[in-house]
Amino acid sequence: MAIPEVVLSSTSPATGARAIPVLGMGTGLDRSALEQRPATKHAILRAIELGYRHFDTAAIYQSEDVLGEAIAEALQAGLIHSRAELFITSKIWCADAHRDLVVPAIRESLRNLKLDYLDLYLIHWPMRLKTGESYPPIESHHILPFDLKSVWEGMEECHRLGLAKHIGVSNFTTWKLAELLRYAKVPPAAVQVEMNPTWQQKKLREFCKEKGVHVIAYSPLGGQDMFMGKNLVMESQVLKDIAKAKGKTVAQVSLRWVYEQGASMIVKTLNKERIEENMKIFDWELSDEDKHKISQLPQFKRNTVRSMLSPEAASKLPDEDEVVEE
Repeated sequence: MAIPEVVLSSTSPATGARAIPVLGMGTGLDRSALEQRPATKHAILRAIELGYRHFDTAAIYQSEDVLGEAIAEALQAGLIHSRAELFITSKIWCADAHRDLVVPAIRESLRNLKLDYLDLYLIHWPMRLKTGESYPPIESHHILPFDLKSVWEGMEECHRLGLAKHIGVSNFTTWKLAELLRYAKVPPAAVQVEMNPTWQQKKLREFCKEKGVHVIAYSPLGGQDMFMGKNLVMESQVLKDIAKAKGKTVAQVSLRWVYEQGASMIVKTLNKERIEENMKIFDWELSDEDKHKISQLPQFKRNTVRSMLSPEAASKLPDEDEVVEE
C-alpha cells in the first residue's frame, strides 16, 4: 500500500514543493555507533525499495552524507527515477542558530547530501550555542542568547532562494510557536516534536490545526528513557492488549494512533522486517474504545531543553525556557 501524503500550507507547484508522506524514516547516528553507517545506508535503500519517500536527517546526526550516498545509489539502481520523488528533511543545529549562519548552514547540509534543495528545513531546537559547541550535555558557558526572529529571517531567506521548499521548527512549544507566528512573513509549514501515546501533545496539536501548521511526530514508538530505563509505549499493557485483540504489534498500534491524530511520523530502525512492518498501518482503524483507552494513558515527556543540559546548566535555566505542555 502506498504511503499517504499531506499537503503542507506552503505547498506550491510553482516552486516544486511537494506534499509530505505521513510515514518517514529517521537516519540519526549515535556518535558511539558510527560503524552503523553501512547498515544505515542499506536500510535507507531497502526503505526506498519498499516505498518510503520521506527521509529525515539533521546537521548534528552525522548521517547527511550517508543519506546522500543512498539517494545517489537509489537513482543509479532505478529504485526512483528522480530526486523529486523524495521528501528530504534536515535541521539547522544550535551552533548555527544565528541570522548570518543559517544560509551557510543549509548550503553545507546540501553539500553533504549532494542535493540542490531540501523539501523541509527545520530549526532543530530553540537555542543558540557557541560555534563549534555541539553535543549534549551542554554547559551553561556554551549557551548564547537566541534571537528567534532573526534566525527565522535566515530560514525565510533559505525559502526565498529555493534552498528549502518548506521551512519549519522542531522541539517548539505552543508558546514558542505563537511567538514565531506573530512576526513570520513565511509561516512555519511544520513542527516536529516528540509525540506518541504516552506524550500526546493535545494542546499543541489543537493549536497547530487552528494555525495550519502540520505536526510531525518523532519518537512515535516511545524511545528508551534515560532516567526510567524503559520504553513506556512498548511496555504499555493497554497498548499490548489492543495489539493482541487486533492481531497487530504494539508498534503498529502506536503508529496508527499517531496517524489518526492527523500527524506525520518519523520512525528510526535498521531492521528490514520492522521497516516493512511499520508500513502496515493504513488499511485498518482503531475503535472508539481503543482511542478512549489510549487517551487515558499517563503522560511523560522525555526530550526537553533541560534534558540536553549539564546539571549545572539545567539549574540555571529560567522557568519560562522550560515549558512542558500537555
